[in-house]
Amino acid sequence: MIHTYRAISTIDATYGDTAYPLDLPPGSVALVANEPKHQISSSLFRSRLEKAITAANLDLAKPILVVTDKTRLCDYPIYLPTVVEVINKKRKSDKTFPVIIAYGTHPRQSDQECLQTYGKLYHNWPFTHHDCSNKSIFDEIGTTSFGTPVRMRKDLLKATSIVTMGPICHHYFAGYGGGRKLVFPGCGEREAIYHNHGLFLDRSKKNLAVQCQPGNLRQNPLADDLFEIQDHLPAQLAIHGIQNSKGRICDFNIGAGKQTYLDACDIHASCYEVNAPLYDTVIASSGGHPKDINFIQAHKAIHNSARFVRDQGRLIVYAECRDGIGSQTFLPWYSVGGFQQAFALLAKRYEGNGGTALAMMNKCQRISISLVTSIDQQTCSLLGVDKWSHQEAEDYLFDAPGSVAWIGNASLLVKKYST
Repeated sequence: MIHTYRAISTIDATYGDTAYPLDLPPGSVALVANEPKHQISSSLFRSRLEKAITAANLDLAKPILVVTDKTRLCDYPIYLPTVVEVINKKRKSDKTFPVIIAYGTHPRQSDQECLQTYGKLYHNWPFTHHDCSNKSIFDEIGTTSFGTPVRMRKDLLKATSIVTMGPICHHYFAGYGGGRKLVFPGCGEREAIYHNHGLFLDRSKKNLAVQCQPGNLRQNPLADDLFEIQDHLPAQLAIHGIQNSKGRICDFNIGAGKQTYLDACDIHASCYEVNAPLYDTVIASSGGHPKDINFIQAHKAIHNSARFVRDQGRLIVYAECRDGIGSQTFLPWYSVGGFQQAFALLAKRYEGNGGTALAMMNKCQRISISLVTSIDQQTCSLLGVDKWSHQEAEDYLFDAPGSVAWIGNASLLVKKYST
């Protein structure tokens, strides 16, 4: 597919649930994704799911369904009731079975957030809130060649079939999210998750591993480790959602195994990976709520859009971050003395959002970053970014030097990886 680079003079920068109009300098361009065609309906989804379950020959005596949290939406209120209904129809039962929310290391959602994310089914079906810190719920079943302990939930190990449902997305160091990541790290144990994430660090070069990039699964140590973990406990069926730029599901790729996941990633890549030059100034939006619900989520857009900025250029990102940073383990890395000191500590014992902190420090060494955000001035200064108002962004763009590009949904659009 050919992506569009079109001249543009005015934009609406989404920020939470609102949008700010902006005038761009003459000659500015918009980097635009290829929106996936809407090819799914409730009836078509039901038909595909029934056929996929039959083809996979699932043992549905004790099924478990795994879903994502509020940071990765999959039109659950529309399609989740169909999933549980079809599974029960196939197993000839009206009994409920567990649905696990794959938080990974993310905090637990409130009941109101769950109701918004999963719809009315949340009130009449048993949902389990995964807790990566509760060591009693895991059994260790092996170790990967990268040294990651494979610790899995006991209930998943006892399930006769694991079904996962979530959207495919880029991940800034694992290559792609969704799919295999629902079982691990989504339902993983904290220390095992940290060991996997620690592969983001190239300890021999004392820098971040260059292969750990969005859209790259080749020789990506973190991605390779995840595939090894998947081999220990694969889902028997995966429902991969294909999103449009507004976060709505346009299609599903349903099947089992690594190739089904790779096929879904290829579909996503054909829409949201782009070859483009580097620009002096890039202005970007995370894509609004929930993509900018907190800084940890907004960082995906910051990371993606920064890759389109030339050295010493400027990145301006609209990201509300109404929930603040979104992690208790991110900011402390800014108090240890800088990148090298933080890297040395994390290389010995990776934990929390240390990799995100290193990635952010790395970007701030290369380019200038301005955030239009609700995060306070003191925190922005600690991060090494400028906190700007909408007016300050307007003033800068009035006579911004050099080339300017706009990315309307930077949490989705990524620069195509090349070695």
